[in-house]
Amino acid sequence: MANPLVSIFRVHELRERIFFTVVILVVFRLGTVLPVPGINVSVLNEYFKDQIQTGNAIIDYLDFFAGGAFSNFSVFMLGIMPYISMSIIMQLLLIVFPSLKKVSQEEGGRKKIQTWQRYGTVAVCIIQSFAVAQYAQAISRTAENLLNMGIVPFTLLAILTVTTGTMFLMWLGEQITKRGIGNGISLLIFAGIVARLPAAVVELGQQVRSGNLNIVFVIVVLVIFIAVVALVVIEQQGQRKIPVNYAKRVVGRRMYGAQNTYIPFKINPSGVIPVIFASSILMFPLQIASTIGGNVPWLNAVSQALTPRGVLYNVLYVLLIIFFAYFYTQVSLNPLEIAKNIRENGGSIPGIRSEKLEQYLTKILNRIVLPGSLYLALIAIIPTIVQWLFKFPSSISYLMGGTSLLIIVGVDLDTMSQIESLLKMHHHEGLTKKGHIKGRNL
Repeated sequence: MANPLVSIFRVHELRERIFFTVVILVVFRLGTVLPVPGINVSVLNEYFKDQIQTGNAIIDYLDFFAGGAFSNFSVFMLGIMPYISMSIIMQLLLIVFPSLKKVSQEEGGRKKIQTWQRYGTVAVCIIQSFAVAQYAQAISRTAENLLNMGIVPFTLLAILTVTTGTMFLMWLGEQITKRGIGNGISLLIFAGIVARLPAAVVELGQQVRSGNLNIVFVIVVLVIFIAVVALVVIEQQGQRKIPVNYAKRVVGRRMYGAQNTYIPFKINPSGVIPVIFASSILMFPLQIASTIGGNVPWLNAVSQALTPRGVLYNVLYVLLIIFFAYFYTQVSLNPLEIAKNIRENGGSIPGIRSEKLEQYLTKILNRIVLPGSLYLALIAIIPTIVQWLFKFPSSISYLMGGTSLLIIVGVDLDTMSQIESLLKMHHHEGLTKKGHIKGRNL
């Protein structure tokens, strides 16, 4: 009866939240196999089967973040990435335009920003869904009878259904966050990655049996995979504790005594957010260029230059991860605000003057973020390294390391921390006998 897994289902609130989350994820997975109206599914499957056999890295990459929905031309084929792209743009706008940030700090301003962000997501979806419709037309020129209707009706219908599908996914993610367990948007990405793992394992076995992959290389990669998982967990849980001493103070009619505490700065304060942001920023031009590049020469050149196996793509990927690690840390952990709160509450950091708190905290954060961001970048390019060194297929390497590994481990830790908090709140033991599972900001 003391088993924490049993306790999860004994708590009524937690049981309902988990059941609600599972139902939403089932709806999401059903939507990934529901094709856009007007598509001949059998012809589409034959086309993408040939593309996968020839090793089309771009299709594998786009399919990876959509949970297999892209190759199905489903209503969820864009996934949740347009929403993430728009959230990045909105965060940048809040920093660039002080008047916009002022609006967000007003009463009801946060709702206004969220509304504008949703409108922006619709605009991004329309652009990407139009590119997808053009891609379907390009396929129909090589694969006969792909479209069951005229080009113009299909284009309009594709834009409507794909845009609606992404907005519906965004709503599902918000419902999971509000009524389920874990962060909804992150769980949708997590579910898409995990759903492809069984097929990747089967494909790996077939590659070994056919002699295309050396069994020694497979064992080496699996050992690397397990080691990286352990290192990711250690890195996500690591903290730098900044001691803070609070003097005696009077609040109302009560006097509070001196208190010694600390500020927990994580080694990787932004979690997996920089990887997701960098992927979505690169995916937007890549998807536009790859889907309509056949008709426009310079877009075709962009598509070839930004192939996920290429040097240019991986250099940009690493730089964007480092940039977003610093950017998101400054947004979520502002040294000026932390120092202001310490001073207002009569606190001090031993050995640091009050007027130099901001400089000290900024220095500490910069020292933490740099190795953390480089570590994230190294993990993120593991699939490319595995493809170069061991000749692994992209569909397998993307799932065995890099971005997928960071997302799986990160979302799992965050969800487990929420479950443990709910268990403790209902006076049950946590998921671990010693210590505490530290969640992350997803």
